[in-house]
Formats: sequence, structure tokens, C-alpha cells
Amino acid sequence: MGRIKGKHVRAPLLAALAVLAVLGVSAASAPAGSGLNPVTVRHLSSGAAAKYYLLHPSAAPEQLQARLAKVREAVRLGPSRRSQPLGPSTFNADSIGLPQNEESITACSPETNLVLGGTNDYRGLIDPEGNFTGWHYSTNGGASLAKEGLLPPINGIPSGGDPVDVAAPGHCAFYAGDLNFGDPSDPTAGTNGVGVYRTTPATLNSPACRDTASPSDPDCWPTKRLVATNATGHFLDKEWIYAGFSGGTLYVWVVWSDFDMTDPNVPFTASIMASRCSADLSSCTAPQVISGSDQDIQFSDVTIGPDGRTYVTWSEIQGELTGDPQTFIHKLRIAPAGSTAFGPTRVVASEPNALPFGGVLQANDFRIATYPKNEVAMVGSTPRIFVIWDACSFRLLDTVCEYPLIKLAYSDNDGVSWTGPHGISGGGVNYFPTISVDRTTWSVSAAWYTNRYDAFQNAQDVDLKTFPASQPFGGPITRVTSPSNEPEADPILGGFFIGDYFEVYADSGKTLVHYNANYRQVPVLGGLPVNQQDNFLAVK
Repeated sequence: MGRIKGKHVRAPLLAALAVLAVLGVSAASAPAGSGLNPVTVRHLSSGAAAKYYLLHPSAAPEQLQARLAKVREAVRLGPSRRSQPLGPSTFNADSIGLPQNEESITACSPETNLVLGGTNDYRGLIDPEGNFTGWHYSTNGGASLAKEGLLPPINGIPSGGDPVDVAAPGHCAFYAGDLNFGDPSDPTAGTNGVGVYRTTPATLNSPACRDTASPSDPDCWPTKRLVATNATGHFLDKEWIYAGFSGGTLYVWVVWSDFDMTDPNVPFTASIMASRCSADLSSCTAPQVISGSDQDIQFSDVTIGPDGRTYVTWSEIQGELTGDPQTFIHKLRIAPAGSTAFGPTRVVASEPNALPFGGVLQANDFRIATYPKNEVAMVGSTPRIFVIWDACSFRLLDTVCEYPLIKLAYSDNDGVSWTGPHGISGGGVNYFPTISVDRTTWSVSAAWYTNRYDAFQNAQDVDLKTFPASQPFGGPITRVTSPSNEPEADPILGGFFIGDYFEVYADSGKTLVHYNANYRQVPVLGGLPVNQQDNFLAVK
């Protein structure tokens, strides 16, 4: 098929389409005369999309307009009842019952009792500044919540979701990354940027950090900067960060996607970008293109390896811009220790059965897409690079993903050749993998959502596999969750969105899994107690 031609997609229309992508609604369901292009926003940040829809219920599909309009009204009036007590693994103090999703997690090393998590937090709807990125802090290894809040604005630009949290090794400092939007009511209009924040346990523990009186208190996160902001007609999306020592110096690496929507002949072109910041965030290098001549990309990930080198992976998507079946080509580039100059592009694998943008699982309707992640472990004196992703066993009509499995590949020669990929999941429906290396034991922890405990392949659990880095692919699978979760149970989001990812973190023999579920019953916005979406933390 030839290249799709169409009108230039302006930012406000883009935001509206992003919501359609979250809710799985086709362009045909959009309001008449919207001129929306469904290709463009399948990639974009789900936090931005969901936020726009909740703030603009009249733009939603007809069957959801009344519900979302009532949400805004109820938020203005405030809840009339308090929630039930938190469960032992609930990792928020939400008394209103608004959703949290897209979980990230980290801990100080070696003081793993200090734990920080991040979410898209819909309590941002009642934040006067419109911040939307949640942080959740524990001082006892994740057993209970000490403080939480919302990341504050940077240069007046509110936090907008897509959370990622990392801790600097050796001497604990916490870093949080997210997307920031200049207009809270339209996250793709005006200035948007990639935000990075820094704090310390002493700062979070201080009385000056007021998590209840001021949910987006800047005293909790005193150091922050926009690493990059968008050019006219561009949208910056899907950032990831990593803090570690490279060439003997502590740095923070940041990667993200830059969507260019200025060409009237194509929905967009896009590039993976990267920047390296000093540990105190006082300076960052100019953004550089990592993905070369790739035209359609998404989902970058970055790791500073134990060897001090910087590893960046991403996916090139072929077929989407031409309306053909989508193939994801996972790629890798490496920068030497202490350097910002990346070596040649290596192909990890070509995945013809990726979970496609615009697709669905066989028995669930929430947003999906293959999102590869990387990690690095030392096996003797050799850095072993791991890349993990999900792939369909069969794609019905090129959009319905049947029995996806989790794949793992590794390379001992800087990505020149790869062992695998091999399937490591236990059958059934498996998706959204996450991976972490324990650098004290050189064991690897991989987790993913699975529906394999439900005969209908609908109800959701979390599976965890841990194995020595020297012996990949083996090891038993542990079921983290029980009973199974019903992902459609949230009364606000229904089964439309659970996040694009969740995260596992392993260190000092401990594994943290920060995941999404609807276990807790809360009087949502003052109603009767019902199951609703929360972030939960499992400690293994």
C-alpha cells in the first residue's frame, strides 16, 4: 500500500485522538468534522490522553460523556465519605477513589528500606495546579506508605504523567522523570517537555515536605528541570531515565520520543532522543538523535550498566504509517563509559507478531503495545545484555493479539549476535514485561501480567521469574497475586486503560513489584464502596 496522505494534525485534535486511543475507540466514533487521524496518536502518552478526556468529557464517545461529566462535578463538590482502611499492599492513601496506574518503582542501594514509587495519579484532577504524576514513599521497605504527593510544576508547567523513578547507587538520591504539559486542560497544546526531578530521603522525611496539606509541595522535590521542550509542531513523549556511575562520575541519562507532525504528507515522523545530565541536574547535554533514520519509533529504554557504559534500546515500527501489518524491530546502541558518543545500531530482533498499536488482547479491551526493556548483568568479566518483550502467538485480523508470550534474548558481544529470543512465560496470555538485575547477587528478576489462571483468559495476575544471569531462561515462575484481578472493575476507567507498563526492581536479595489492580473497595467520589483501580506493591 502507498503512504497515507492527510491533513496536518493540530495539537488539540491530536489530544482528542489520544483519548480515543486510550479508550479503544475508532476514528469513526469521533465527533463529526474532527478530522482526526488514528495513526498519529496510537503512540502518545496515555497519561496525557486520559487527562484530556477527563477534562473534556464532551469530546468523549457518547456512551461515556455523562459519566465523565459527572466525575468532574463530583470532584468539585468533594467526597462525602472516607475510604475503607488501606490493604497491606496498597501503595497509596487515596480516600477519593480516583485511579492510579502505570507504576514505576525503585529503592536506595544498599538501604533498600527506602522505597519510591510513581504513578499516573488521577487525583491530579483536584490539584489546583493540575499536576498528574504521583509519587509514593516508604521508609520500611514498602511495608507501609510514609508520604505521597504529586510532582510539582517545572517553570510553571505541571507534571503530566508517564512516571519513572530511579535511585542513585551508593549514596541515595531519588530521581523522578515524567512528561510536563503547558496547558493542563490540553496536554498537547503549547509547551510540553521532559521533566527530571531530584530529592533525597532527608528532604522527603522533613516536615517541610507536606504531603497532605499540599499534594504538589515543591519542598518535597526542590531540584528539577526540563531536559527538553518541544519545537513548534512537535510532541515529546515516553521518557525513561537511569542514574548511575559512568567513567567514575554519577550521571542521569534521559531518553524520549520526539514526534514531528509538521509534514502534511504523513501523520508524523519520530526520533528517539537522549541527553545526559549531571547528578545535581545543573546541566544537561544537548539532545541527540539515537534512532538514526528510523521514521516510526517508540519505547526507548536506558540503562547505565555495571561496566559504566550506557545502553539504549528502542523499537522501530514498520508497516504502521503505510497501513500494513506492524513489525517491531528492536534495536540497541551503546556509549562507552564516560562518553556521550554512541556506537553503531545493533538489531536485537525483528518481531512480526508484536502487540500492535491500535490492537487488543483476545479477552481484554485495554490499550496494549509491545514495550521492550533492557538490563545488563556481569557474567564473570563480560557484560551480558538482556532485552525482554511480549509478542502474540497469532494476530487475528492483524489487531487481536492471541496468547501473547514473554520473550527474552541476551548478548555477550555488545549486541553483534544474540542468544534467543526464547519464551519464558508459562502459557496463556502474558504481556507488559519488566526486568531488573540485582547487582549484589547477579540474579535477574522478570515480571509480567498474565491471564493464565483464568479459564477465559480475562482476569489478571502478576507472574515473577528469578534466575541467575549466568543461566538465563530457567527458574520457576512465582504467582505474585491472588486472587486474580478483574481489570475492568474500575468505575471511572472501566477496562479502557491500566497503564502501558508496570515495574519490578531487584536489589540485595529483595524484589519489589509495583503493579495495577482493582482489589480495594472504596466509596468512589462519595458513593458506595466499590472496587477501583489502585497501585499495589509486592515485596518478595
